[in-house]
Parts: sequence; structure tokens; C-alpha cells
Amino acid sequence: MNTFQGLTQAEAEKRLLENGRNCLKEEKQKTVFQMFLEQILNFTNAILAAAIIISIILHDYGEAVIMLVIVIANAIIGVVQEGKAQKALDALKKMSVLKATVIRDGETKEISSEELVVGDLVILEAGKQVPADLKLLETARLMMDEKALTGESVPVEKDEKFVPDDKTGIGDRLDLAYMTTVVTFGRGIGEVIHTGMDTQIGKIADMVGQEKDKPSPLQKGMDELSRTLGIAVIVICAIVFVIGMLQGREILDLLMTAVSLAVAAIPEGIPTIVTIVLALGMQRMAKINAIVKNMPAVETLGAVSYVCSDKTGTLTQNKMTVVKAFENGGYIDLESLDKSAHDILIRGFMLCNDASIASDGSEVGDPTETALVAFAKRYGIEKAAAEKDMPRINEKAFDSDRKLMTTVHITPDGKIISYTKGSTDELLTRCTHIRAGGTVREITNEDMSLISNAMSEMSYEALRVLSLAVREDNKDAVEQGLTYIGMVGMIDPERPEVVESIKTFKRAGIKTVMITGDHKDTALAIAKKLGIAERPDECVMGHDLDEMTDEELRDRVPGLSIFARVSPEHKVRIVKAIQANDNISSMTGDGVNDAPSLKAADVGVAMGITGTDVAKGAADIILQDDKFTTIEKAVKEGRNIYENVKKSILFALSSNISEVIVMFAAIAVGFAAPLKAVHILWINLLTDSLPCFALGVDPNSSSDVMNKPPRKNGESIFAEGGYFKVGLYSVIIAVVTLIAFLYTPFRELAASGTACTLRNLINCFADQQILMQSQTLAFCTLAVSELFHAIGMRDTETSLFRFNHLDNKIMILAFVVGILGQLAVTEIPFLRTIFGTVQMSLPMWGFVLVLSVMPLVAHEIVALVKKIGSH
Repeated sequence: MNTFQGLTQAEAEKRLLENGRNCLKEEKQKTVFQMFLEQILNFTNAILAAAIIISIILHDYGEAVIMLVIVIANAIIGVVQEGKAQKALDALKKMSVLKATVIRDGETKEISSEELVVGDLVILEAGKQVPADLKLLETARLMMDEKALTGESVPVEKDEKFVPDDKTGIGDRLDLAYMTTVVTFGRGIGEVIHTGMDTQIGKIADMVGQEKDKPSPLQKGMDELSRTLGIAVIVICAIVFVIGMLQGREILDLLMTAVSLAVAAIPEGIPTIVTIVLALGMQRMAKINAIVKNMPAVETLGAVSYVCSDKTGTLTQNKMTVVKAFENGGYIDLESLDKSAHDILIRGFMLCNDASIASDGSEVGDPTETALVAFAKRYGIEKAAAEKDMPRINEKAFDSDRKLMTTVHITPDGKIISYTKGSTDELLTRCTHIRAGGTVREITNEDMSLISNAMSEMSYEALRVLSLAVREDNKDAVEQGLTYIGMVGMIDPERPEVVESIKTFKRAGIKTVMITGDHKDTALAIAKKLGIAERPDECVMGHDLDEMTDEELRDRVPGLSIFARVSPEHKVRIVKAIQANDNISSMTGDGVNDAPSLKAADVGVAMGITGTDVAKGAADIILQDDKFTTIEKAVKEGRNIYENVKKSILFALSSNISEVIVMFAAIAVGFAAPLKAVHILWINLLTDSLPCFALGVDPNSSSDVMNKPPRKNGESIFAEGGYFKVGLYSVIIAVVTLIAFLYTPFRELAASGTACTLRNLINCFADQQILMQSQTLAFCTLAVSELFHAIGMRDTETSLFRFNHLDNKIMILAFVVGILGQLAVTEIPFLRTIFGTVQMSLPMWGFVLVLSVMPLVAHEIVALVKKIGSH
């Protein structure tokens, strides 16, 4: 190596003061109070806050406390979900702190990497992590593992003489070494050209920090629902207030009625139920090895229309493997290979090799060489035993000029033999003979043509091809006059189980896209085997993306399935182009280079085994087993969860809207309020919440969820007949509740022979006993009809007689608890006092049950019409 002086210590200290330390900047974190405020300040809570204030003014402290507890509990749950970006930045910062060996004032010294400045000379050695972005000045067989940054599956040999052009991506800059990449072999010296946030990893950290959390599809739907309900509440309350004033009602009575209407219209329990359902979904995801960090991701994953996946380690096994072999003028069937017939080929590749097997059975060394050791081990040839039988006595190491490696061994009978492996083209120029059919003869043009054709075929399949030759009595490792043996083709092979998962995704209307830092030919070869792509025009390179505007990329994305040789910035652009077409995207990755795109995607999925801390910090979901098939299972689980959440929300809405209809209709015609605020709270928080929860965990979810296309981005919760279901059942429940409410005054008027006019009915409610009994009947009918309605909501298109009612024991429990609760508030004296109810006779309960079963009668009619319509 040349003699270098480096910077002076004084100059280094000056630059450090001017430019700052070589570390990633820290983002200002939000306080817990700030996060809590963000959760509190939303439209639903604003309406509830108004209801709380009115309740306090009216000294109804019990209702105020209940509503306040609900608001605070939902906010606390939301706060727990904050902070993904900061965790990712913290992980990046942690992995970027290390020691650096530098040359300053002509002397070699070790300093903290944070003290590095632009212009410093850094010495690189095997096993060391690069402390900053460097321009290489000198290399000696310098090999770098850049997988975490670029996705390249094998180490890259660096060359300080490499001259890049405008289209050269970071993965092809052989003259640069990047911060946090690792030296796997050789030595080098580089000059620091970027530090801190100016490095490639700094840019990634900046991109991660800039990506803001996006609301999930369900959150968008819930926010829209909250705004709609909020506006509806304000309008209805205003109308009722005007009507009440015209009717001459007391202001306090109107305020109490407004509170009742607000409480009736807002399904307070929905956020809690949704949270519980998603939390239980997280537990089920964990059982299939998908750890969910961000709760809404449980449901979002079920809505994805694009699954963007890194190639290496996710779609492939992240392990170079020999998949083809050529000897004696033809390919060898590796499954039925005769070890004795091909012993020289197998043993030669293993002995001419610096990889080894560790004591724990793991393979140590260059991935290409470990593949050859594993190839031999597959046929019962252990490296340690083979080297003991045939010890190495000389070698000529591999270099990029010769593209060859030679080792010399002594055989058990004392003979000397050399094995030379390397580039087929280079090796053939040094071969004079060939071993074919167990005999050695001179190599012919026909032999060379067969070998070249085989090499071309393997290369076309994106295999890494190595050939082997031998020479006897070659103690000095001379690489001439060799005898050609054969060749092998290696690749990081596809995971066999991934093929079925991709087929399932296709049936489910989900497109799988490969995004990789690897080369185009390799990516396309794997994509063809997996069924991701068929044609070269479905693949684009990173430098092609640089020439496209965001609009052009958005337009081209639907026809593309492979993105090769891409940078972290490219990955983010791809994800955003997919999202710009109103698609919901999932991004899978494991490296530092994947972190920004994991954060930008609607659902980021990181590998748990091979994933870096940075990738895990930026992701929403972590796969414990690193299997692509787990994503398929998680998507199915996500779709089932959404179906159940949707059922819960539609049920709760139909219940709440029926309460609003009952209150509004009665007050509009001048009747007393059929329900008290405490009745509505009781129904919403007990009679509704338990059935809501039962629907949320319903095991009877549609089994064909993976045969349907994903729901559209922004699709309303009311899609596929939601408005009809809510409207129909709301009206039915409201009608039977009003019938129950009017039953007692009608009966009293009929018994006294008085005409059943509107005025007479209004006057009847002036009798407190009649009003309490009417309210009790309405209260019980509303509660019990909603319990029956919950049973039918399990599947609105299937007859109840085809349900397996025992497979949802929570629904049975919810029904029993609901009935017992209604019995308690009408039969236990102190509860009757609190709820303002009267004791119910057996005939009255019979009347309530007859009315309450009407939603199920409607359910059966709808199911029958649906069945007739489908035939």
C-alpha cells in the first residue's frame, strides 16, 4: 500500500466544529401529553364532551362519568400506538456508532466514528463496519457485504479504479464504501466524502423521519362515520329543540332530550369494540408468526391490493444453492446423482474452497463457496473429513483479473492433484484435455461448443456459473494444461411455498411485485419461477426510474411486476406511485434500505430473523419466521377481521339509529321521551356492546374471503348493501319499540272508552305511572330486539336455520347476559329506582318477546329473497 499522511489533528478538529459530528440527527419527540391531546381532539369526542357538560349542568353526574371514562380510555389506547418513526431513527442511530481506524498526521489511530470528518482517511479490514461514506483510494481484494443497504445477495468486490457514469446506482458504485456496510474480505483505504445525515444511511434516516403515519382504511371510514354522525346529531338536536320550543316545552327538558339524542346517535362503544377486536386479531396474528406492532395494520393488511416484496430472503431462501450441474457433455439429475460417477466434480469444488462448516452446523464464508460445500454435503461428503484425507499443500488465491482459484492437495495414495475453479470462459482457454465417461482425452471444438452452450443456458436462467478443472503432479499450482471436469450453476432459489401463496394472492385480486437491489436477469428468472412476471417488459431498472416523472411512474406501475437495482429513494417512489392509483400497498423487507419504503407503505412488513433493527422499527408487522406464506395467512386474517368489524359497526349503527328514530318520532309528534338517557347508555354499553364483541370475534366469517377482490381504497363501511341493512333493521326495531311505547296508553284509552286521538295519547303520558310503564316496555323491547338482531347479523344472507349457533359461544353468552340484565333492571327494586322502570308481568314479557323477534323474521325474508334471486 502507498504511504498516506491524512489530515492533521488540528484540521480534523476544525472541520468537526464546522460540520458537526458524524451521527444522525435526533428528531424532537412528542410528549405523552401532546399525543394524548391529538387522540382527544376529534369530532366524536367533541359531541360526547358537549353531552358530558350538559349532563353536569343537569346534575346527572353518573352519565357524565361513564361518558368521560369512555373518552379517556379510547385516547389512552391510541397513545400506546405512537412512535414508530422515532424507534426506527433510534435503531439507525444505534447501529451507526462504532470505532474507526484512521490515518492522521501520518499515524494510524483508532477514534470514535462520530469524530470522523470529510477528508479523513479510513483503513478498512475484514470484519469491520464502514464508519462513513468513503471514496476508495486503494483496495486489495476488498469485498463488501452491502445487502442491508442495497439488497445485493452476495458480497461485492470493490475497485478504486472504477469510473461511474450518470446512470450508475449506489449498488454499482464499486469505487465507494457506504456507512454501516461490512468488509467480508481483503483490505482497503478510503477517504471520507460524507458524514452523518449526508451519508446514504443518513438520507434513509431522513426519509424515515419524514414519512408520516397514515390512517388505515378503517380509521378513514371511522373518521368519516364520526363526522357524518356528528353533523346528524347537531341537525337532529336543532330540529328537536325548535319543535320543542314551538310545543312550549321546558328548556331543561329539551336539554335533557338533546343529551339523550346525542347519546343515542353516537355509538360510544364502537371505538372500544373495534380496539378489542383488533387486539384479539393481533393475538391471532401472533399465533401464525406475524407480530403486529401497529394495531390498525391488522385490518389494513386485509385491504391490500399490492404486496411489494424484497426478493432476497423473502421470495428466495437467502442461501446460494447449486441447482444445476453439467458433466460428460450433459446435465446431471441432481436428485438421482451417482456420487461415485461424479466424485471428482463434487469433491473438487469442495476442496478448492475457503468456506467451512462451523461447530454449530452453520456455513461460514462467501455465499458462493458455502453453496459448493453444501452441495457436497448433500451427497454425504463432509469438508473436514475430505480435507483430512486430502490436505491442501499449496494454493493460488482468487483475484478479479484471473477470475480463477487453485488449490493443490495430496491424495491418500501420495499423489499430487490440483483443482482450479472459476469463470468458464477463462478456464477453457487453459484446458487442453477433458474428462468424459471416466477417461481423459484431448478437448475438441465440439466439447467447447457444448460447454459454452450449457454455460449460456445457465446464465440465461440467471445462474452464477463456475467450472472446475484438474491437473495431476501440479505442486506449483500452474493454471495451464488443465483437464476440464464440469460446471455447476448456483442461484439463491425461490422458496417453494411462495408459489402457492402468489397464486392465492392472484385469486384474491392482489398483485405481487418484486422490488430488489439485485440484477434484472436474476430478478426476472426468479419472478418467472414464482409466477410474478413472464416478460422482460414487466421489469424496470433503477436508472429507468430516474428518467420518469412521478406521473409517468404512476401510469406505468400497473404494467410492472419487477423493479431491479433500485435505491431506497426508488422504493419509496414505487410505493407512492402504487398508492397514487388508489391502491393499498404492503411492503416487505429486511434491510436498512427497506426502512423508508416500509414506513411509506400502508402496511410495512419486516423480517424477524434476518431483518435489521431499523427495518423492524419502521414496520407495522414483523414476521417471526421470515416466510412469505405468513403474509398470505395474515392477509386472510385481516380480511376476516374487517368483515367482523364491519358487522359490529353495522349492528351498532342500526341499533343507535333505531334509538334516534324512536326519540325523534315521539318528540316530533309531542309525546314524552320514550327512553331516558340512562336507558340508552345501558343499551349502548351493555346490551349492544356484548353482541358487538361477539360479532367481532365471530368464527363464522366467510371462508371464501381469499376468492374475492380486495375492497377499494376509501370504500365505505356501507358498501355491499350496508345502507340497506342499517336502514331496514333500524326502522323495524324503531317501529316495534314505538308500538311497545304506545301499547299502555292505547290500552288505557280503550279500557276507558276514550277515543285514541293524538291529544288523548299525549295527555295519557302526563300520568307518571303510565309513562314509566310505557318507557319500560319501550326500553325492554329495544334492548331485546337488538339482541335478536345481533344473532341475524352474523350472516345477513343466510337463513338462521343454517347457522351453527354453537360455534359462537360468546354470542350465546351475550344474549343470556343481555336478557338477565333487562330482567335485573325491571325486577330488582333499587335498579328500578335508578333506571325509572316498573316491574314487568309475564304477559308483558311475552308481548315484548313477540315484538322483539321481528328483526329475525325480516332476516329470514331477506335471506329467502336472496336465495331466490341467486337461482
